[in-house]
Amino acid sequence: MKDFIPVNEPDLTGNEKKYLQECVDSGWISSEGPFVEKLEIGMAELCNRKHAFAVCNGSAALELAVKAIGVVKGDEVIMPTFTIISCALAVIRSGATPVYVDADPKTWNMVVEDIEAKITERTKAIMAVHIYGLTVDMDPLLSIAKKYQLKVIEDAAEVIGQTYDGKPCGTFGDISTFSFYPNKHITTGEGGMVLVNDDELATRCDSLRNLSFGKSDRFIHKEQGWNFRISNLQAAIGVAQLERLDQFILKKREIGLRYGKLLSDCPNIQLPLIRAQKVENIFWVFGIVLNNDRIKDAKQIMKKLCEKNIGTRPFFYPMHLQPALNEMRKDPNLSFSISENLAARGFYLPSGLTLLDEEISKVAEALKFLLQK
Repeated sequence: MKDFIPVNEPDLTGNEKKYLQECVDSGWISSEGPFVEKLEIGMAELCNRKHAFAVCNGSAALELAVKAIGVVKGDEVIMPTFTIISCALAVIRSGATPVYVDADPKTWNMVVEDIEAKITERTKAIMAVHIYGLTVDMDPLLSIAKKYQLKVIEDAAEVIGQTYDGKPCGTFGDISTFSFYPNKHITTGEGGMVLVNDDELATRCDSLRNLSFGKSDRFIHKEQGWNFRISNLQAAIGVAQLERLDQFILKKREIGLRYGKLLSDCPNIQLPLIRAQKVENIFWVFGIVLNNDRIKDAKQIMKKLCEKNIGTRPFFYPMHLQPALNEMRKDPNLSFSISENLAARGFYLPSGLTLLDEEISKVAEALKFLLQK
């Protein structure tokens, strides 16, 4: 057992070293190396997509997706307020306006039933962000998008390998994105992926991620793209990780179920759902929400767990309250009570792939002790 139990630690005990050595021995360390294509093919097959484009991180994937589908200044994109700021920044940096939807109190995903009331003549797209291991209820969301002819951006960063109604996440959007940050089911250190089926959209993604080099004259650029390329070194790690994805998902679900069993008799917390409509929790993280009126702020418990050498991480802070996004707030009194409660009282426990059973037991015992005091 480790002296300090981190909130996350990746499992790099597969072919990562072997493939990295291949990169060094061959000299292919840039984005031109063969592991980039292998990772793209693997993710396309995983998600039943025609095209996959590896990029340098998940935030880049979101910015690429927003621009690729044609979101421009004056547009609106409906999205959850309870998410990471990368989602909102991708919209804002395109010149568009994010329009927020509150979270469901049980699944912590955006409330699809609230989307239709947010649609205006300026609405261009819906960004569906799967949160913490469960998914957005995609069937009704896709029906709304079809009814109003809206694009769907699916952010599947936290659910690599997850399915909804038997279909892989990363399948549902007009364009879908992933992150390969170290706490994800597959990591490349930093990295991300954009997936599409439409050939024309694929051509646009491929160009935008690589500075929009000219076709006939390479150094004449007709559009402003980015250098969002991923290196062969990063992709090599990702290929090794992808080989073990089924094993990783099994481990994550074992961690989630074990925590759930150990904490099932604890009356002061809300545990994550094991299942929701058409989806089984993949437990990307094991989040809890305090429901004891005596404890108003999760930071109190997180601090005490840290004193016991147990790492934690707070839940997302809602987009509508972010100081960096104040200029986007048309209504200073705008409130989303569920998301605000999740931010105040929610946090997640150590749930990395290297976590041991005895460490899970230690965390659960420490948490129960603190909540009983």
